[in-house]
Amino acid sequence: MVTDFPGSQLPGSSENQRSSSNVLCGRPLRPSRDLGSSGGSPPSNEDHLEAAGHVCILKNALDFESPSEISNFIKAESLEAAMALHLYRGGRLLPGHGIPFGIIFGGTDLNEDVKQGEKNKVMGKVLEEARFAVAFTESMKETAQRQWPHAKDKIYVQSQGIATVPNATFNWNTFLQRSEINQSADSLHVFLLICGLRQVKDPLYLVDAFSEWHQEEPSVYMVIVGPEVDPVFTREVKAKVKRTPGVRLIGEMTREDLHAVVKNCFAVVNSSVSEGMSAAILEAMDLEVPVLARNIPGNAAVVKHEVTGLLFSDPQEFVRLAKRLGGDPALEKQIVANGREYVRMYHSWQVERNTYGHLVRMLEGSSED
Repeated sequence: MVTDFPGSQLPGSSENQRSSSNVLCGRPLRPSRDLGSSGGSPPSNEDHLEAAGHVCILKNALDFESPSEISNFIKAESLEAAMALHLYRGGRLLPGHGIPFGIIFGGTDLNEDVKQGEKNKVMGKVLEEARFAVAFTESMKETAQRQWPHAKDKIYVQSQGIATVPNATFNWNTFLQRSEINQSADSLHVFLLICGLRQVKDPLYLVDAFSEWHQEEPSVYMVIVGPEVDPVFTREVKAKVKRTPGVRLIGEMTREDLHAVVKNCFAVVNSSVSEGMSAAILEAMDLEVPVLARNIPGNAAVVKHEVTGLLFSDPQEFVRLAKRLGGDPALEKQIVANGREYVRMYHSWQVERNTYGHLVRMLEGSSED
């Protein structure tokens, strides 16, 4: 577990508990806890806070159309602190309301929004008021420090904690039928791409190359699973998948069912243009399923090529690596074992819980200087 706090000390102490407080947990997209996507680490941060005795109110940032709306909400719910996932989409709502808050970087905020002048300026102002900001990796922390040097002493590193809970009663054959895959499960190789349907996840990146492979080898399928985040882009994805042999699209699923699907598939795929830290990749490792991921900084931070997974730079390389994985049981066994050990060592759910407990005590003003 990589946990980096200034002075190498966690703020506060596990013995320094406070009475419960009402905490607003803001997310930039959907408020559901049961997403078939990689939009947050399970158990979610609000679960960690509630376990520490706080009342956590989870809200979608899109629920608020103006600063006055969030101000009224804060007063109505007697909120004492707030945390937001994504520095721009969630964080920009929080300054100026008189309650302490912290930020968790998402990925697109540091990789994409930072390139836009006005958004960059807004995010810098958010960090001026934030008590802390959490990055998933050292690389993300360094990026943030370069952009906003004034915030360097309040940026911490806490990798996502992973705990998987596959549904023991899940029926794989029923899932295949629902996906309109009418082949024996024993002969199938299902590649699972888990993402919310939005452009930054680039779910269509591999579709054409994969379909060509499917027509050569009818036993391989790609199944895209995730919520419809961007309505316009979702229509594009649905239209493309509908006319593409070997590729299927399934809507969002409960976390337990999604983990069961992961456990039954041949491999999990990530084709994102930008990632902070993909929970879907880490969950696959935890469930002992091979991972093939697009070679971008966020993915390369957790997937070491041919050690904990396979990294590809274009659709053709993906197909080559997928074929290699299918024909090399020793490689598959090695990747799976290394991936599982990596998650156990560096993505402890309990350490993440302890960290967020300490951070909330910073918001309460109980940290030790």
